Amino acid sequence: MRCQDLRQCSQKLVRRRPIKPREGSEGRMSRCLKTLDLVAFGVGITLGAGVYILPGEVTRNKAGPAIVISFLVAALSSVLSGLCYAEFGARAPGSGSAYLYSYVTVGELCAFVTGWNLLLSYAITIASVARAWSSTFDSLIGNHMSQALRGTFPLHVPSFLAKYPDFLALGVVLVMMGILVLGARESALVNKWFTGINTLVLSFIILSGFIKGDLHNWQLTEQDYTLAAAGSNDSSSLGPPGSGGFAPFGFDGIFQGAATCFFGFVGFDAIATTGGEAQDPQRSIPFSIVISLFICFVAYFGVSAALTLMVPYYQIHPESPLPQAFLHVGWDPARYVVVVGTFCALSSSLLGTMFSMSRVTYAMADDRLLFQGLAQIHPHTRTPIMAILASGTLAGVAALLLEFSNLVDLMAIGTLLAYSFVVISVLVLRYQPEQNLSKKEKTENEIEKSEREASPLESVPEAGISRILKSLYDPISTNPTRKSGQIVYGCALLLVLLLTILTVILAKGSRYVFSGDPVYTTVTVLLLLLITGVTVIIWRQPQNPSPLMFRVPALPVLPLVSIFVNVYLMMQMTSGIWVQLGIWNVIGFAIYFGYGIRHSLEENNGQQPPASTFQTLDENIPGTESS
Repeated sequence: MRCQDLRQCSQKLVRRRPIKPREGSEGRMSRCLKTLDLVAFGVGITLGAGVYILPGEVTRNKAGPAIVISFLVAALSSVLSGLCYAEFGARAPGSGSAYLYSYVTVGELCAFVTGWNLLLSYAITIASVARAWSSTFDSLIGNHMSQALRGTFPLHVPSFLAKYPDFLALGVVLVMMGILVLGARESALVNKWFTGINTLVLSFIILSGFIKGDLHNWQLTEQDYTLAAAGSNDSSSLGPPGSGGFAPFGFDGIFQGAATCFFGFVGFDAIATTGGEAQDPQRSIPFSIVISLFICFVAYFGVSAALTLMVPYYQIHPESPLPQAFLHVGWDPARYVVVVGTFCALSSSLLGTMFSMSRVTYAMADDRLLFQGLAQIHPHTRTPIMAILASGTLAGVAALLLEFSNLVDLMAIGTLLAYSFVVISVLVLRYQPEQNLSKKEKTENEIEKSEREASPLESVPEAGISRILKSLYDPISTNPTRKSGQIVYGCALLLVLLLTILTVILAKGSRYVFSGDPVYTTVTVLLLLLITGVTVIIWRQPQNPSPLMFRVPALPVLPLVSIFVNVYLMMQMTSGIWVQLGIWNVIGFAIYFGYGIRHSLEENNGQQPPASTFQTLDENIPGTESS
């Protein structure tokens, strides 16, 4: 009996939902968002607090002028994940983003973990942006608000809580929540205005930086640092000098900076949450993701280059880098332009992130993995009213009480985890068979089945080995079969394990590997050989030829590179961040096993196919046909 109960429980953990929207769920939301609206959402969220604040801290303490390389590495990780999001946007145009993609591909438990960590990332992002909005306003009025609140409401609590409650940050969140309640079309219009002004300001900053910049600031020496310290009234205001030059903190600083810079690219996944409200999601979602990522990379690269050209990296102000940079070069009035851009960027980022968080919350509640009441749709505005109110309240309380500077890495690791699940899902899904096989495919499957019966003249071990090797490197079918799908599924899980071990070695013991240590070098080479062999096995399996608006190129190499980069960036995080992530997921598991697993709509949704096979997504999407 125990074995049977355990088996039933494990089957529930891997059950998957159909891609076709359920009656009365997606249809209740208004499809009013155009491609330009989606691009504005992606750019608005991504070019938020990060572009005005992030370059200062990373440049000063981690990467120096090589921050442009850090942004390039972070952009690479985001682009690789973004391409996988783009393919899924074409396959599964529904609300929920990475949560939905995981649910229809790898099962319910992975979907819940993905969605739960996305909610964490969104909540921290909203809190941090709201706090930054409040801090920017406070600096304009001489910090009188913070001084008054610190004296009136002192919080003598642990470091992860703020020194005082930020009521302005809470108020900003409530205002944005009110805009979202009005409707998706109204929210998109407000967001486009904020994003357009922000883009103009960033263009001004980049051009100004290149005009007033000095290439010598990319070639600084210890002598330059000594002179700067001698000429400063407060030498402690200078950052660490490092070794000087373009990359004063070496490769370690570049990659540590990239792990933090990844925070700046979080936002393109918000486009995928609009699937239930986009007019043509299969076409507009992939296109919008690619365009928004390109725009954001150009902006980050240009702003960080302009900043480091204007000011020596150790003199950059970590909290207000751009206004202080213009003051340094004698363009004091330009600070006010930066302030306008900052408010618009923070507002668009806040609005877009709250939009995304409410849609993921709605999608999980609509599937009954979260509480059912959160899936209520307002009859007039056709927005998920309860999801907006619940997620907005949670984020508002976080903005009121939390010290967001200690939680940025926690947000990044949660997002990287969600991105990795999406990449794995794309890798596995591309090699899965159609549910309704054609006559040719049925014949090929019959041949494959007959070959499983070993010849009487052939010994069983030899026949088994021969069949296994043939199925791995020379599959008989030109279209995916259940067996080839199982092979890819198993190989993908093995690759994730091998890549994780490799990234741990490279992140924690890279100096031993590159110095020629026999143990580390041997293990690294063996891991690379195993990864290459398993990748070849996946590459030899037939892919699903169903037509799509967008397909990830260079499978299986590109998804594997994306997984490697994501996991490597995750390994740059401290042990404390991993502990915090574990606590958040323990809370999530309590909700899932206490409520979601019993109330899931897939509980009585008929028989599910085995966990090693996957239902095709394409047959349920209008406009696509099976080959």
